[in-house]
Amino acid sequence: MEISSTITEARPQKFALPVDSEHKATEFRLFSAAAPHMRAFHLSWISFFSCFVSSFAAPPLLPIIRDNLNLTATDIGNAGIASVSGAVFARIAMGTACDLFGPRLASASLILLTAPAVYFTSIASSPVSFLLVRFFTGFSLATFVSTQFWMSSMFSARVVGTANGVAAGWGNLGGGATQLIMPLVFSLVRDIGAVKFTAWRIAFFIPALFQTLSAFTVLIFGQDLPDGNYQRLQKSGNKQKDQFSRVFYHGITNYRGWILALTYGYCFGVELTVDNIIAEYFYDRYNLKLHTAGIIAASFGLANLFSRPAGGMISDMMAKRFGMRGRLWALWTVQTLGGVFCIILGQVGSLSASVVVMIIFSIFVQAACGLTFGVVPFVSRRSLGVISGMAGGGGNVGAVLTQLIFFKGSRYSKETGITLMGVMIVCCTLPILLIYFPQWGGMFCGPSSEKIATEEDYYMSEWNSEEKEKGLHQASLKFADNSRSERGRRVHSAAVPSNATPPTNV
Repeated sequence: MEISSTITEARPQKFALPVDSEHKATEFRLFSAAAPHMRAFHLSWISFFSCFVSSFAAPPLLPIIRDNLNLTATDIGNAGIASVSGAVFARIAMGTACDLFGPRLASASLILLTAPAVYFTSIASSPVSFLLVRFFTGFSLATFVSTQFWMSSMFSARVVGTANGVAAGWGNLGGGATQLIMPLVFSLVRDIGAVKFTAWRIAFFIPALFQTLSAFTVLIFGQDLPDGNYQRLQKSGNKQKDQFSRVFYHGITNYRGWILALTYGYCFGVELTVDNIIAEYFYDRYNLKLHTAGIIAASFGLANLFSRPAGGMISDMMAKRFGMRGRLWALWTVQTLGGVFCIILGQVGSLSASVVVMIIFSIFVQAACGLTFGVVPFVSRRSLGVISGMAGGGGNVGAVLTQLIFFKGSRYSKETGITLMGVMIVCCTLPILLIYFPQWGGMFCGPSSEKIATEEDYYMSEWNSEEKEKGLHQASLKFADNSRSERGRRVHSAAVPSNATPPTNV
C-alpha cells in the first residue's frame, strides 16, 4: 500500500471539550453528546450494546428452544462455544481494519453483515442450523475492538481508561439486558396469541432490527477521529495511509499484547461464558421459573453499568499517582480477586448465597476488563488496532476454551465447572507480572536505569529511519509526549519538552 509523502497540518478547529496536541479530549463528560468526542462515545457503546443483545438473545430462551429443536446438553454447549468462537479472528481482523479504514466504517460494516444471522435465528429448525446462526451472530462481538479503538482515538491518556471502561461496560450491559428483554418479548408475543414454539422465533426480530438501526446510526452520525473521517483526512494529506504489513508486524511482535490477550481471556472470556450458562444454571439447579432465572442472570451482566467503568476509572486514578505500574498492580489484584469469588460461587449451595456471590464475582471480573483496556492503549501507538484486536480476540479464545473444557456435555457439573474456572482465572492472571515498559517499569521494577528510556524512544522504535524522514512518525511523537502522565508522580518533576502542547480548547 502506497504512503503519501507529504503532511499538512489539520485546520484549527473548535471543540466543545478541552483537547491535547492530538485533539483528543482531556475530559470525559458522560452526559454530553458534543461532537465529535462524546458523540463517538455514545454511538460506540449503543452499537456494541445492540450486538451483545443479539449474540446472547438465545440463552434466556434456551429452556423453550431446546424443547422445540430437541437440543441435547452437548448441542447447547456446542452452540454456546460457536457464539463466541467466531469473533476470535474477527476481532483481530477488526483491529487491523480500524488501523487502516477507521472505526466508523469497520464497525458499521460488521454490524450490517451479521444482522441477517439474527433474523435467520427465527427459522432455525435443527441443532445444526441453531449452531450456525449463533456462530455467525457472534461475529458481531468484534465491534468491541472498534469501540475501544474509537475511544482511544478520541480521548487522551489521562481519561482513556475511563472512556474505554464506560463504553465497553455499557455495551456489555446488553448481555444482562437481553436476559430481561427476550423473556419479556417472548411473553408478550405468546400472550397476543402465538404458541410458545412460534413466540420465541418472532421475538428474535426485535434484537435484529435494533442491530440494523444502530449500524446506520454509526454510519450517518459517526466520525473516526477528532479532525474527521479517515478517507477525507487521507485525501487531504492530513493522515497517512500506513502499510498493513508494518502495522501488523509491530502488533504481533509486542509481547505485552500477547500477555494482555491471555489475561483478558480470563476476565472478558469468563464473562462471555457466564452469559451463556448462568440462566440455565439457576433454572436447573434451583428449579426456578424461566423469568426468575432470567432476572438473576441479568444481574450478572447489568453490573456492567458501573463495574467495568469503575475498572477504567480506577486504572486512571492509579496512573495519576503511580503511573503505569499502578495500572498493572490494580489489574492483577482485581482480576485475582475475581477468580477467588468465582471459586466460592461454585462451592455455595443456597440460592441466596449464590446470587450474592455471583454479583460480587461479576463486579470484580468486569472491573478487570476495564482495567485491562486502561493498559492496552499504551502498548503500541502505530498498531493500536492490532493490539486491541489481539486482546479482544483473547477474550473470545478464553471463552471458547473455558466452555470446551468445563461446560461442554456432562463431564463436569456446572458448579464444578464454575469452581475450576475460578482456578483458571487466578493462574492466567499471573503473567501480568511479566509486563514491563522501559520508560515506566513493571509491577516489581522501576524504569530502566541502564540507558535513557523515554516515551519517545519507545514509540519511535516502531518507525524506521526512512519513515521518519518522511515525517510519518509525527502522530506517534505527539502521543509519546501526551503519555508522560504514565510516569505518575514523577511527571511533575520531569522536564517538559519544548514541543509539548498543553490541553486547550482550540
